[in-house]
Amino acid sequence: MKSSIHTDHTLIIDELETSIKFHNLDLILGFLPKGSYLVGGYIRDIILGRKTKKVDVDIVVPLNAIEIGKKIADNIGSKFIILDEKREVVRIILNHIYIDIANQVSSTIEGDLCSRDFSINSIAFLFDKKCLVDPLNGLKDLEISLLRTHSENNLLNDPLRILRCFRFVSELNFKIDFNLITFIKKNKGKLYLVAKERINYEIQKIVHGANALDAVLLIKKLNIFGSENLYKDSFFLDLKKINYAELNQHEKEEFLPFFFITQILDVVSLEELNFSKVEIAKTNLLRKWHFFLKNKNIAQLNELDRFKLHQELEMFLPSFIFYLPQNLRFDWLNRWRDKEDKLFHPSNLINGDVIKKNLKIKDGPILGKLLHYLSMELAYERLANFDAMAEIFKASLVETTTGLFLPNHR
Repeated sequence: MKSSIHTDHTLIIDELETSIKFHNLDLILGFLPKGSYLVGGYIRDIILGRKTKKVDVDIVVPLNAIEIGKKIADNIGSKFIILDEKREVVRIILNHIYIDIANQVSSTIEGDLCSRDFSINSIAFLFDKKCLVDPLNGLKDLEISLLRTHSENNLLNDPLRILRCFRFVSELNFKIDFNLITFIKKNKGKLYLVAKERINYEIQKIVHGANALDAVLLIKKLNIFGSENLYKDSFFLDLKKINYAELNQHEKEEFLPFFFITQILDVVSLEELNFSKVEIAKTNLLRKWHFFLKNKNIAQLNELDRFKLHQELEMFLPSFIFYLPQNLRFDWLNRWRDKEDKLFHPSNLINGDVIKKNLKIKDGPILGKLLHYLSMELAYERLANFDAMAEIFKASLVETTTGLFLPNHR
């Protein structure tokens, strides 16, 4: 949308007023005192022509944000939440739109805007005067796709803003100002003063952005989450050399975010930042099979190991595909895309209840061994269906007082 960015104030104001009416924000304008203004991401995204699923609105009032917010909520019948009683920051939820109202922190609008994180978020629209205020040339920075801060102290007031720089790279395809890069290098350690859940949330936003690769490459280059030695581990790939076009669009959206997380954080960091047990388990499995195959030719894997690999990686194989030799990736992806391929989709090949009923076997180790054996026979296409299972079962299983003996797999 960069070619269509509005820099003409009249056009921007027209777009803002149209958007305000579209989102029914005009319902609250009559309750706002003189000097109130719209600010932040709502204005930024309208200037960029960017549409988002979630609409966040930030409004600043001269005084009494709690009183004003409560009055608005009572009159329009919306949910009202006090986010910060001391600083007077409240939230109104109107038709899934989040409207945050806060007191002005400086004696002037310009002073308030200069206390914000980045210049692109420091553009205000005054409701009563219907004009824009842009003391930090945020419009110019939007036009040239540059992320810049007015004051380093503004970022240090909330060190999470360091990580938010990479989010703007990912979501907006912006470049970070040289001075801001220098600041990030110097202060990245302060990130760990921030609540782990907030860091986790920001990382998720980064890896899901349209330009996540650029952001992840920069995170690795600046060693935001580890020492220089961390990425020398062979598990961390050279992301510039990967052909991401091997994945289709759906696979990119579903599997690349997790893959990118594994490329910037080790397992210890995942645990420290409260990532889910599922994400940690999946990362451990990627590491396990990467190192297992590091010095092995996949073609030489025995049947048992190959079956185990597909069992453990079935649900997220596209996240593992980049660890494979180039000549295997296309074939593996195509086989994985085929839901009927029993080796690449070995889960639920056999219904244990059916086996128990037809072969009169109870729950226990014997049933487990049998299900594993038959699953492998199906995966390697030595069995076609249950009838074939029953026949081979009767012909090859030897029942003794100690249990069932099954033929060994290769």
